[in-house]
Amino acid sequence: MYPIVVFDTNVLLSGLGWRGSPYRCLELARTGQIKAITCQELLDDLLEKLEQKLNFTDAQITDTLSDLLSFLQVVKISNTLNVIITDPDDNMVLECAVIGRANYSRANYIVTGDKKHLLPLKNYQGIEIVNAADFLSLIAQK
Repeated sequence: MYPIVVFDTNVLLSGLGWRGSPYRCLELARTGQIKAITCQELLDDLLEKLEQKLNFTDAQITDTLSDLLSFLQVVKISNTLNVIITDPDDNMVLECAVIGRANYSRANYIVTGDKKHLLPLKNYQGIEIVNAADFLSLIAQK
């Protein structure tokens, strides 16, 4: 049984722009060693950041989205979860993982670089919240 993972926008962005731990996490999903899930809201946030921070053209954004959708499973969220009051956008990450767990019975990781809101939670409804390097270490142990 392979782990089910939700990548936060910052991990997706870093994984697409650089070759560090987030990149290696995405490669695990791309090669089918893990199952990665996302939601439209996370993809929309990512596409906005690709344009603003990495100056991607429309064509690059389309190619990137197409590539991501070749290995990310999209789930629908209701945007009703309200756990993190100080940064409501982080709630979509949690909700995506909760929905993923309901759909796949074993969504067990959120991989994020968010040191302010998500990482301090450490766990949400049995879903471990870890950074990319720690996730890679956990996967290597299995």
